[in-house]
Amino acid sequence: MARSGLAYPDRFFAAATYAGFGTHSSSNSNSKFSNDVALLLYALYHQATAGPCTVPKPRGWSPVEQSKWTSWHGLGNMASIEAMRLFVKILEEEDPGWYSRASNFISDPVVDVEMNVELATKNEITLPETKTIPTENGNSVNKDVMVDAVGSVTVYDQWVAPLVSGPKPRPRYEHAAAVVDDKMYVFGGNHNGRYLNDLQTLDLRNWTWSKVEVKASSEDPVRVTPCAGHSLIPWEGNKLISIAGHSKDASEVVNVKAFDLQTNTWSTMKTNGKPPVSRGGQSVTPVGSNLVIFGGQDGNRTFLNDLHILDLETMTWDEIDTIGVSPSPRSDHAAAVHAERFLLIFGGGTHATCFNDLHVLDLKTMEWSRPIQQGEILSPRAGHAGVTVGESWFIVGGGDNKSGVSETVVLNMSTLSWSVVKTVQGRVPLASEGLSLVLSSYNGEDILVSFGGYNGKYNNDVNLLKPSHKSTLQATKSATPAHDSGSGAQNATNGTRDADVEFDLGQDAKVREISMDNNEPQIIEINEVSERSIAVLKAEKEELESALNNEKLQSLQLKQELKEAESKNADLYKELQSVRGQLAAEQSRCFKLEVDVAELRQKLQAMDTLQKEVEILQRQKAASEEAFAKQKQSSGGVWGWLAGSPPPAQKPNDV
Repeated sequence: MARSGLAYPDRFFAAATYAGFGTHSSSNSNSKFSNDVALLLYALYHQATAGPCTVPKPRGWSPVEQSKWTSWHGLGNMASIEAMRLFVKILEEEDPGWYSRASNFISDPVVDVEMNVELATKNEITLPETKTIPTENGNSVNKDVMVDAVGSVTVYDQWVAPLVSGPKPRPRYEHAAAVVDDKMYVFGGNHNGRYLNDLQTLDLRNWTWSKVEVKASSEDPVRVTPCAGHSLIPWEGNKLISIAGHSKDASEVVNVKAFDLQTNTWSTMKTNGKPPVSRGGQSVTPVGSNLVIFGGQDGNRTFLNDLHILDLETMTWDEIDTIGVSPSPRSDHAAAVHAERFLLIFGGGTHATCFNDLHVLDLKTMEWSRPIQQGEILSPRAGHAGVTVGESWFIVGGGDNKSGVSETVVLNMSTLSWSVVKTVQGRVPLASEGLSLVLSSYNGEDILVSFGGYNGKYNNDVNLLKPSHKSTLQATKSATPAHDSGSGAQNATNGTRDADVEFDLGQDAKVREISMDNNEPQIIEINEVSERSIAVLKAEKEELESALNNEKLQSLQLKQELKEAESKNADLYKELQSVRGQLAAEQSRCFKLEVDVAELRQKLQAMDTLQKEVEILQRQKAASEEAFAKQKQSSGGVWGWLAGSPPPAQKPNDV
């Protein structure tokens, strides 16, 4: 933290005194902190001032002394500067206003290093459980992070493994997880190449695993097919929706099934419209009452980049035509929505390639863009998992077909800036592909809970992290959308904010320097320097505010043009719908004409046959008439024969 006071050692001693670790503290000065926080502060303070714990473990001491020794010894060889940083950071997170109050009673920056023997209360406390988590510091040994009986983490931005009870689920990856009423539900997945269809639940209040006994419904006796690569979405407070996924008995289209948490029954949800082709490894992102589905891999191992929306109110599918350059076909990517308008797609992969690109879809205009990413350059990955906490999008795990990704990263969705939260070492579940990540809360604070994954072996471990990025983090004051965060308006806003920060820091430094020195000429000189700095900063601030106003005017003009374009687009869309209606009517009429033509062709073929028969009869008739005429000429006719007329005399030539 920039505010941790590492540049000002007196701030650390002020923090130690205020927390109750100096001679100026009273016996109850740290009573506002919980026992585990007080123990951790005690351990960090002694680590920073005296170094690693070399005191033998107490044998006959009280549980309080046992706990203090365990806390200090658990830090191992943590560097003193790291202990000092964590000490001030934790104190500021627990009580942001500590420094102003501590300054009122600190007269000497050098304080006694002996801790007040009494803790927050005189009640005996039990030893906390510890779990070793690898750190990103290669030269330091592993640090023990304390977890209380129900898994409450006492350190921010640290992955810990809580103590869980109950029968643990079978190790798996490519499963799906969701949280409903402080319970994490895990459904399906892949274990040793076999698809699973069990439903497991982890109670996030007491960290107890249990298997959900699925019942058969008389109305819809659905037997859920084992699957992996599917998505699980909470719905209506008491249902879970399972969408898509790979299975051995795959259908041609995406199936939607619902699990009722009250009756413990599965049912098939009937949908309207044209459903997407069956797939797995897709992303399903809730946006209001809609589910936005992107990409995945179909049953023929073909990678997809199509976009579909399922309206949960009408249960109607709609395939969306987008503009701009869409992401390349992929699966096992991560997706999130920002401000209920922008869909973010990060990473993913194909059979041989993994990606680290970031794409943004404006769900209002249905236009894809590929913004420039700020901050850390992330390695390509697929099979990672992500959740959003306010403006922050946390990404955990994944791999690149060679090794697992060890960093837990976070993206500020307003500035599109990446930063690394935590790095783990070794082949641990957090560096796995196909793990799940959900967001829950404990004691009013957000926690990230990961489960499972595959990194050479199948895992069923639970890890959790308490992020220092709060869920109440507000969006930046700039109205610039996420994919335009690099514009001048955003820069102007940041510039003004930086000027304000520098102004405040200048004032703070001025006050501290004056309080540290009672020499009046020095005070005057510092005041003159500060006043000149303030004047320069004010001038820069006014200049930036002027630039910001200009940017705001341009933004208003662009918004007006956008409204006009949207209005024209709406009219064109209506006209397009009308043309589509006319086209449908013409297509229907054309179909009827084709049917009539087919019937006429059949009749025409019949007429051709009749015509040929008539011609044959006519020829036969003509031949009969000709023969009859010859016979008549040779016999004098019928009437001559009847009258007894003699036949004509033969001519000599006839002999």
